Parts: sequence; structure tokens; C-alpha cells
Amino acid sequence: MPQSVAGGESAKAKENRPMPHASWEDTQEIFANGTQLTVEVHPRDAMPQLLKKFSLAKRTYVRLQGDKNGNTRPRQPGGKDAHAYPWDRSSLKSMPLDLRQFEKLDTYASQEAHSDLEKVRAIWIWICHHIEYDIEAAQEKDRQAFKPTDILRTQKTNCDGYAGLFEKMCRIAGVQCMTVPGYSKGFGYQTGQSFSGEFDHAWNAVYLDGRWHLVDSTWGSGLVDSATSKFTFLYNEFYFLTHPALFIEDHFPDNKNWQLLKPPQSLRQFESNMYHKSEFYNKGMLSAQPETSTIKTVNGKAMVTIESCAPTLFMFMLNGKQEHGLLSLRKNGMKLEVYPPTVGTHKLQIFAKGNSDVYSSVLEYTLTCNHVDVDVQLPAELHQPVGPSWFSEQMGIMKPSHPHPIIHTSDGRCSVSFDVEEGVSVLASLHGDDGLITEETQRRYIFQLQREKRTELKVQLPHAGKFALKIFVKKRQEPGNYLFVFNYLLCCTNTKVNWPVFPESFGNWGQDNELLEPLTGVLPANRNVPFKLKLHGIAKALVKGQDTWPLTLNSEGYWEGSCSTAGCQEVYVMVLENANHNFYSYILKYKVNAQ
Repeated sequence: MPQSVAGGESAKAKENRPMPHASWEDTQEIFANGTQLTVEVHPRDAMPQLLKKFSLAKRTYVRLQGDKNGNTRPRQPGGKDAHAYPWDRSSLKSMPLDLRQFEKLDTYASQEAHSDLEKVRAIWIWICHHIEYDIEAAQEKDRQAFKPTDILRTQKTNCDGYAGLFEKMCRIAGVQCMTVPGYSKGFGYQTGQSFSGEFDHAWNAVYLDGRWHLVDSTWGSGLVDSATSKFTFLYNEFYFLTHPALFIEDHFPDNKNWQLLKPPQSLRQFESNMYHKSEFYNKGMLSAQPETSTIKTVNGKAMVTIESCAPTLFMFMLNGKQEHGLLSLRKNGMKLEVYPPTVGTHKLQIFAKGNSDVYSSVLEYTLTCNHVDVDVQLPAELHQPVGPSWFSEQMGIMKPSHPHPIIHTSDGRCSVSFDVEEGVSVLASLHGDDGLITEETQRRYIFQLQREKRTELKVQLPHAGKFALKIFVKKRQEPGNYLFVFNYLLCCTNTKVNWPVFPESFGNWGQDNELLEPLTGVLPANRNVPFKLKLHGIAKALVKGQDTWPLTLNSEGYWEGSCSTAGCQEVYVMVLENANHNFYSYILKYKVNAQ
């Protein structure tokens, strides 16, 4: 059984390299990554031999055990092969490996394969990059055993064929190898399902440095897309010499000795244990809580935490949507709070980004909710992550006034500030579940001020409820759109809150300008309204309504004055940037209430 590409994942197909036809009566040359691996093929009753490329003249044979009939067979795993559970986090492998030592070997497959480890690595790399999973054959009830010659000719096989070819090539190279049948959590697996009847998968055990180790070349070669049922070459390093404590998460052998674990797990444990997908470990995850695949809400909430060895970007989906949760990033992982909107069973998927641009599925939970907390109604536009983190620092936002993702306000107003890296522009917008608010109006409930390197966002909520305050950034010298960084969740329970929008600002409103009054964008009719602003680099300033009202510069550097709103519907603040010019620019616009 192959692995599958879960919903929301994408995989870049690798080139399916052509290979000449092979027959059991001919000598075959197989080209891998530009290097030649020569195989001498003999009649069916003879044992094929790998020639000089595997340096067999220098190999040391391992002792084979004899059975009661005098036939020889590889030694079965014993106590020294067993790994005490759990995995100690020091390595994903079952033996010490520096993967950098394989860089040349992986590129030139079998050019310099001398040790047993190098031979196994060369065979593994060649199979993973040349043999395609045969989905049609895998779906047949009678799982046929593919012959190595047929596999080499068609470049296709099922999991039995992968394992059989790997075993045959290892034995040709003088390395002990066994095919291990068993159950797997692969393509079509459902969280928490039971296993019975015929085994659905096969993999290999190889004998290296006096111990047995586990490999799965089927899952190392690629994935089957669960939506299209098509195979894609996508090399997966995880399944080469995987640590047995990690291998058991998705592989259960027919013989418990092949678990290589002390103590071995039962089938019931295998079924109920949490399944961390290979990408969980490939992307640097260390552990996750809870450790069971099925979790229940407590007072309408479920929580998941992940520990990682490096800062990582995460996202989640509840029933296929990025809603009803708060995901906050930590330098060593993440925390997710989920609030299911209905009682019943829900599917919770967690994705991680790692070093690539693709989010991959790393965990999947079955979430059972017996009670819905009606007071927790999160805005649909609340995207992830929430709250500032290492990622927002990386994007140029530092020293936030509110490090926590949730801000409670009793009067519907709040002020959020943070330092901004030089050359970075900030944009913010407010989003509730009020469909009547346009995108332009959403920004008008935020007034942005700049004081040296620090940006302040003054927020006035239009009514009680929960709102997403989204923060975007963009480097001024670079083209393109603003990028979403994070958002705050603003909460207000005061039903008397009914703040109007801030005044509309125009392009000439400088980043270092400061507005003290009036902050409301809607002015009362027939009133004298005081104005006070700090404006930089201007010669004159005035307020224009029915008439024109000049502003004067006081000793503290503020432009002050007043304006009558009688007989007008709009009021503008205008500035003259150069005393030698007579052209005034609009910088602020206010509306006046109807009489």
C-alpha cells in the first residue's frame, strides 16, 4: 500500500527517467543519474551477480543460519536488534548516519559502492527514483508477485514488487535482506481504523553492521494523490533505515520480531497509537500533544501543541476549512485552540511548512465535540497565525505592545503599537462578521500613526463583538502586494459601543504626522470643532468647510485652530508644502452629520 497525498497538500513530480528493456537472458545496463550500474543476468535457476561497480571481490559474507532441513536463511532478529521504546530524538535513523556522506553517492547512485551500507544506499536510491507504483495492479484482489525482470521492463510494480526487487538486488550485492509483510497506515487509511485479514503492505529489513534495519522503498519513491489516485515521484528520505520506534507508527509486521522494538507493540496498540506522518519528522517536529488520534473537547474547546526543533510555520483545517481556531506560533512549535461550531465528530488536520514553500500534512485528529461554547464565535476572516511571533519579527515587526493574540476592550477602543524595521510599510484592516462593512470602511476604523520607528494603530470598533485586526507588511522598494503577517482577535462585550469611522486620509498624509483631534471621522453639524495636528515639512495648513479656517503653528510644534461645520457636508484638512507655491493638497477628509 502506498502513502497518499492528503487534501491540501501538493507534490512536485520528479522526472520519470527512461530505462532500456531488460530480459532474464541478457546482460542489462541500467543508467541512474548519469552513472552506469551493470547487472549480469543469468538463467532462472542461476543467481545473478552485480559486477565490478559493487566491488564484490572485496565483500565479506555474513554467516547464514541453517534450518532443520539444512537450508540456509538469514539470521532472525534478536535482542541486540531491539530498540527500547521510545525514540530518543537524537536521530530518525536506526544507525548513526551523516547524510552528507551520501551526497555524492546519491547523485552518482552506484559509482563508488564498496561497503554494505553504500550498496544498500545505491540500490535504495535507484529504486526510489526509477520504479513507479502500479496503482491498477495494487487494486487487484489477487496481489500478484512481480518478477524483477518484469519490474525492470515496465518500471512499475506494487509494494510486494518493490520489496522483492530490493531484496533481490541486495542479495546480488551480498547484503542480507528480508521482505517483511504486514499492515500499514498508507493510502486509504482512516484515523483509528482496525486491521484484520490479509496483509496490505510489504517492506524490507537489511542486515548492516551486525544488526537489522528497516527500509520501505515503496514509500520512499513517492505518493498517491487521494483525489486523483495518481502516483507522483517524490523522494522521501524518512523511510531509509528509519528508527524502529518511528517505523512502527505506520508499519506493523506479521512477525513481532521485525518490529525491532523492546517491548514489541500489539496490533491494538498499533491501531490506537497516534500516527505522526513522515513529514512530521521530516519537517523537524519532535512531539505533539495530545498523543492519541481521537480527542474530545472540554467545555467546547480542544487544544493541540507541537514541539519542533526549529521555528516552523503551521496552519490547520477543521473539516476542510481554516476556521474556528486560534493558532499561535512559538519558536519551538505552536499552540492551537479549536472551537468546533457543532456537536459531533470533526476532522482536524495540521500542516507544517518547513524549508519549502509547500504546507504538508503532519498530523490528523478525529475531534469529538459534545458541547458547543456559543460565546466563542470567531470571525470567519480570522486567519492564521494569531498574535505576534518570531515570524512577525522576521517580517520586520518587533517589540509589540500586545504580545498576546487576544485583546479585550471594554469601551470598544484600543491602541496597538510596535517597532517597524526601516524600509517596511505596514497596512492594517479590521474584519468582523458584519457583511455590510466594505473593505474601504474596514480600514477606516483604524487610524495609523508613525512616531520615528514605532507604528501605532488606533482602533475604534463599530459595535460589540469579535473582530480580526489583520496586519500586512511590504518592503517599500520591492514591487508586489502587501503580505499578511498575523492578526489580533479583538473582543468587546459592551453593547453600547457604536464608534464612527476615523477621518479618511490621503496619500499626502505623511507617516510621521500625528492627529490629536478630532479623531472621529464624522463631525457634528453647526458646531465649532477644534483641530490639533502635528504635520512635518509643510509651510501652511488650513481647514476647509463652508469657509476656510487657517491653522497656526504653536510652540510645541502642533498646528491648531477651529472650524465651523455650519452649512457643509464635508470638511477637509489641507496643507501647502512650499511657501512659494499656492497649491494646497488634501490630507484628511471628515463627513458632517445631517442637521
